[in-house]
Amino acid sequence: MAENVSERIEELYRPSAEVMAQAHVADWEGMAARAGKDFVGFWEEKARELIDWHSPWTKVLDDSNKPFYKWFTGARTNIVYNAIDRHLKGAYRNKLALIWEGESGETRTFSYHALNREVSKFASVLKSLGVKKGDRVTIYMGRVPELPIAMLAVAKIGAVHSVVYGGFSTEALHGRIDDSQSRVLITCDGAFLAGKIIELKRIVDEALKRSAAVEHVVVVKRTCQEVMMEQGRDMWYHDLMGLPIADPKCPTEIVDAEDPLYMLYTSGTTGKPKAIVHSHGGYQVGVATTLKYVFDLKDEDRWWCAADPGWVTGHSYIVYGPLLLGATGFMYEGAPTYPYPDRWWQLIEKYGINVFYTAPTAIRGLMRWGEAWPNRRDLSSLRLLGSVGEPINPEAWRWYHRVIGKERCPIMDTWWQTETGAFQITPLPSMPLKPGSGGRPFFGQEADIYGEDGTPVKDGEEGFLVLKRPWPAMMRTIYNDPDRYVQQYWSKYPGVYLTGDSAKRDKDGYYWIIGRVDDVIKVSGYRLGTAEVESALVSHPSVAEAAVIGLAHEVKGTAIHAYVLLRQGFEGSPALAEELKKHVGAEMGPIAKPEDVSFVASLPKTRSGKIMRRVLKARAQGLSEGDISTLEE
Repeated sequence: MAENVSERIEELYRPSAEVMAQAHVADWEGMAARAGKDFVGFWEEKARELIDWHSPWTKVLDDSNKPFYKWFTGARTNIVYNAIDRHLKGAYRNKLALIWEGESGETRTFSYHALNREVSKFASVLKSLGVKKGDRVTIYMGRVPELPIAMLAVAKIGAVHSVVYGGFSTEALHGRIDDSQSRVLITCDGAFLAGKIIELKRIVDEALKRSAAVEHVVVVKRTCQEVMMEQGRDMWYHDLMGLPIADPKCPTEIVDAEDPLYMLYTSGTTGKPKAIVHSHGGYQVGVATTLKYVFDLKDEDRWWCAADPGWVTGHSYIVYGPLLLGATGFMYEGAPTYPYPDRWWQLIEKYGINVFYTAPTAIRGLMRWGEAWPNRRDLSSLRLLGSVGEPINPEAWRWYHRVIGKERCPIMDTWWQTETGAFQITPLPSMPLKPGSGGRPFFGQEADIYGEDGTPVKDGEEGFLVLKRPWPAMMRTIYNDPDRYVQQYWSKYPGVYLTGDSAKRDKDGYYWIIGRVDDVIKVSGYRLGTAEVESALVSHPSVAEAAVIGLAHEVKGTAIHAYVLLRQGFEGSPALAEELKKHVGAEMGPIAKPEDVSFVASLPKTRSGKIMRRVLKARAQGLSEGDISTLEE
């Protein structure tokens, strides 16, 4: 049953004695209080504890040019030194850094020693192609080990990677290449997904017909299909890695803490995609600290973040975070339900995964198949679960906790953004959990909920989620557009970071993310979050997923229209549509009752799993769907 905040705040899942005994931070309230009093001191302590530096900083936080904050100014470092190089000197040298399985079942493993060899060889190749410190390199690949290897190789020589999700359209790829002015592009002949081949090289060829910037294209052979190779421009990865230029002793370029590490494009509902820029120093401190404490990673753990490296979740918590902590990460190429709906659960059983992190849209999709599939597998290795990407419906949270976690695995429901680089609002394993809540601000951060006028709202009231303190992993700017950085994130409430999300805070200080500010529907003067209405729909036993939009109504101003994906065994009908309308009315009050319920076979989503409500709205009104480069096929 979907509840409002005032009803559900008393539903607590308290950590077990076993979880408390294992937790890196058992007294989370004490640490939060200490970090709250001196957040700069907290981050300095973590920078010394978790990261090695080639030369120390002269200042931890430089806020002399707000909002262009700098962290660990004057320090010299390289994230690859901390992710790989320092692990080669001791016990981690022969530890597995990465386990990979392809969609058809083939496996590859890399110790820290082996990963260093591959990264160093490819870094040498890139240098031979003329890539130097500060140059941008575009990466457009499937989920294969060469993707993180390429990212690490670019960073190792002080260049800047721009990863474009492998599956974006020709136009989206072209726009990102042109904006970054990359001279080198790394891709694959194709990628496997759900038994099909995504023709990456063909998309690259089309994009490069419109772009003069790229001089070299390095192609990884994955699908072995015939592809066009332009002489003088295109080269096979395996050929280059077999040449003397692929020197396995490539030195790591030591850079300034504030030197750029990567740029990653993120789309809004309007305007061209913006390239978020992250730097070496503060980013590594933020990512290592959040991953260690939120997911309690231990030396013996096997960690699986089931995102794609092409998103910020993959950057921070597939590629960099686990390696910074000397962990063993797992990466899977394919889709969660191919060839059968238990593929993920089979992989957890096979590899003994201990900590598993995925998106609510994946959980809801797997819920549709029922409990029999996960119950066929031994999931006893799991001790922690995670959620990322959007608010998780309480109903999906409970299913995840009960069916996958067997009621013993706490769920870390993390809120953060491409822009923040690392978790900002999150539980900890030692914290009592509330289904659907993102928990509290991470150590050292101070969040708040503002009304339109910039004053904090009362607990239980909805408003704009803001962050009131800078943090090390924060974006440094928007590439080539500092004015847009200031305007979009720092101008509405000067000195305060505007997240663009609406949220509520309950009397216990727990935050409830409602959704993007543009995902709020005003019906007869009442503001209703799309996520809350969708949660009410998903709480009905027939509904697997739902999306709601607001359309003009002559009486109400705006009326709610719902799009519903049913679970197996249910069929759409006028009677069920009416039942769902009444169900939402009973759950949230008559004001939230949908005007219309449509049953659909799929919902338009980004490839990171977020429902594109603006596309539904455009379709309903017969308007142009706008930029759909991030849309799933």
